[in-house]
Amino acid sequence: MTARIASPDVEDLKPPVRSTGILGWLRANLFNTPLNSILTLFILFCLYKTIPSMVQWAFVDSLWLSDAEACREADGACWSVVSQNLRFILFGFYPYDLQWRPALAIAMLIGLFFYSRNTRRWNRRLLYLWAAGLLVMGILMHGGGPGLPEVETDQWGGISLTLLLSLFGLTAAYPLGVLLALGRRSELPAIKAVCVVYIELIRGVPLISMLFMASVMFPLFLPEGITINKILRAQAAIILFTAAYIAEVVRGGLQAIPRGQYEAAESLGLDYPKTMRLIILPQALKIVIPPTVSILISAFKDTSLVVIIGLFDLLKTTQVTLSNPAWIRFSAEAYLFIAALYFLGCFSMSNFSRYLEKELKT
Repeated sequence: MTARIASPDVEDLKPPVRSTGILGWLRANLFNTPLNSILTLFILFCLYKTIPSMVQWAFVDSLWLSDAEACREADGACWSVVSQNLRFILFGFYPYDLQWRPALAIAMLIGLFFYSRNTRRWNRRLLYLWAAGLLVMGILMHGGGPGLPEVETDQWGGISLTLLLSLFGLTAAYPLGVLLALGRRSELPAIKAVCVVYIELIRGVPLISMLFMASVMFPLFLPEGITINKILRAQAAIILFTAAYIAEVVRGGLQAIPRGQYEAAESLGLDYPKTMRLIILPQALKIVIPPTVSILISAFKDTSLVVIIGLFDLLKTTQVTLSNPAWIRFSAEAYLFIAALYFLGCFSMSNFSRYLEKELKT
C-alpha cells in the first residue's frame, strides 16, 4: 500500500490570455504578421464605411409592400418590385389562377430532396418514390389529367422552368457522363473513338452555341411538319453539354483506382459489367464527388443562358418585370432577389456535397 504524499497547495497556472480565447484567435489569424494586421485594419475600415449605409438602404429606409410611386420618393431599397411582381417572377406566363400547380410541384421537389439527404434511404424504394414524384410533378405542370386543365409548355416560366431544366438536365447528364467515361477507357477502338470525339467536340464549344444550335439550326434539319418543343430542345442541349464535362471528371476517378482492384475482380470471376458496377464505379464516383458537384453547380447557373433562345426562365421573367416603366429604376433589388435564389440553390448543393464526403468518408 502506497502512502499518499501530501503536496503543498500549488495554484493552477492558466494559459496566457493572449494565446487563448478570442484574443488568441485574433492574434493567430488576423494580426499574426504586420502585413496581415494592415490588411485586417483596411478591411475593417471598408466594412465600417459600407455596412452601416447598406443596412440603412436595405432595411431601415426600404419599402416592401408599396407601389412604384412611393418607391421613387423613398431613400432606401424598393423591395416592392419583388413583392408586387413575385408571382410573375416565379411562374412567368403560367395562368394566374393555376399557379398553385407549379408551386405545389416545387414544394414536392424540395421535399424529395430533403427526404433523400439521408444515405440510408438510398435504395430501390427511393428510386420508385422519385419516379412517382416526377410523374406527379409533370402532371401538375402540364395538366391534361384528372380535372386539371392543360397548360402548354410555352406558358411555363420563372423558377419552375429553371428548376425543370436544371433538375432533369443534371439527372440525365450524370449517367450519360458515366457511360461516356467508360466508353473513353474502353479497349474497343470504335467505341473509344466515338466517345473521345464526342467529349472533345462538346467541350470545345460554349453552351450558348449548343443552345443556339438546338433552338435555331436543329429545326432546319427536321422533315416538314415535324416540330420538337423548344424546352425539350434546350433540355437536350444542356444534357449533352453537361455530360461531356462529367465524363472527364469520372474518367479521372477511374484512373485513380489502382490496378489491383481490377485484378481482384478478375480473380473473383466477375465480368466487365459486374466489375464496374460492384467494384470500380462505387470507388471512382466516391472519389470525384467534389469536382462533380462543382460541375453540377456550374450547370445549374448556366441554365440562365436559355434567355438567349427566348425561354422565360427566372432571369428572363425578372428582366420582363424591369421593362415595365414603373419599376425600371429598381433593377438592383430585383437582381439581388434572384441572386439570393441562385445562391440558395448552389449553397444547398455544395453543403450536400460536404455532407456526402463526410458520410462516405472520402
